[in-house]
Amino acid sequence: MYPQVLFQNRQPDRTATIKTYRAGGGYRALADVLQQNAAARVRQVLLDAALLGRGGAAFPAGVKLSTVAEDAPYPRYVVCNADEMEPGTFKDRVLIFADPHQLIEGLILAGFAVHAETGIIFIRPEYEGAAAILEREVRVAEKAGYLGKDILGSGFDYRIVVHRSGGRYICGEVTAQINALQGKRPNPLQPPPYPTEKGLWQKPTVLQNVETLCCMPHIVAKGADWFKNLSLTPSGAGTKIFGISGRVQQPGCYELPMGVPLSEIIEDHAGGMIPGSEFKACLPGGASTGFLPARHYHIPMDFEALKKAGNRLGTGAIMVFDHKTCLVGVTLNLMEFFARESCGWCTPCREGLPFIRELLYEIESGRGKPEYVPMLQEMSRHLWHAYCAFAPGAAAPLASLLDEFEDEIQDHIKRKACPFSALT
Repeated sequence: MYPQVLFQNRQPDRTATIKTYRAGGGYRALADVLQQNAAARVRQVLLDAALLGRGGAAFPAGVKLSTVAEDAPYPRYVVCNADEMEPGTFKDRVLIFADPHQLIEGLILAGFAVHAETGIIFIRPEYEGAAAILEREVRVAEKAGYLGKDILGSGFDYRIVVHRSGGRYICGEVTAQINALQGKRPNPLQPPPYPTEKGLWQKPTVLQNVETLCCMPHIVAKGADWFKNLSLTPSGAGTKIFGISGRVQQPGCYELPMGVPLSEIIEDHAGGMIPGSEFKACLPGGASTGFLPARHYHIPMDFEALKKAGNRLGTGAIMVFDHKTCLVGVTLNLMEFFARESCGWCTPCREGLPFIRELLYEIESGRGKPEYVPMLQEMSRHLWHAYCAFAPGAAAPLASLLDEFEDEIQDHIKRKACPFSALT
């Protein structure tokens, strides 16, 4: 049994209260740094801990906080990205339901580290239950003296606002989220300037993922070495919430050390493949990562190992497919989502994704032609010239389908039908 850090207060039938959270050491890190006026210490320990962002981009959290200049203007903001609209990803919702004060303390610590005045939780509208929990527990934290004016007598003022998203996938992109918060159309912005220089209302703004913020109280309380030693691999640090779905017997969220083998996650924690199934591939980090074929079944699940394999850990959302699954159909389903959710701002995304969707639809329907394969290859490359990371993310499953499973595409074209239709 691995140590449970983020899930230490997780119960199947209830949300942890502030009393439960404080009994396990909650808010002690905040009280300590406020008493010592140690904002620089918060930034440094997160740098030393090598905490990488858990939202998919894996940008060092301590570096992001440190890019807010000491002489930057006020007010300053910290935004928690709880939008979580990536297909297959559901860890942030589980974290909020399990232990909301962990997120609240992390958001306060991040705010203190950059001398911000306001924290904003940007949450998707489908997560109304989670939003209601957060609003309730923010009030509890205020009553306990952890939010508001002069927190714990430190002179630090900070408030947290829960903001419901407009409900589009593009709102999860950092700069599009800033536009959305300002009531503008959520088109992405091309930096520089970066949000930590000019973000919300042209003021310094730090955006972090739910899981990233949840890690912060534990790191500040227990230190960088403790956090790094939780990993099973030298290149990793901390634990990771892996959300696993698909052809496994026990789908769900599991907190495991960074670097745990993929095979162990599937076999020991997710109960193995469903009876009669054989592992064929998985998306290791959500819909905007590539198909990971069976030869990588034992790969360590950390950022560096996946990068060396030509893939990404992303959000850690593992979507498992068996030998009866048509990956052309899976990719078509993903392209339907990406084409629908494009903001339409730039040509590669606006025009390219619907075209890719139509080509895959023709192939899956038995009307594919051999020339469609090089067309898909060319379009996959074009997506990398889009304005933001949305289209390159959408290109990942398509590119890996072409690289690893082109024979499956060719089989569709040759048979003039989906060869998996009789298996399902």
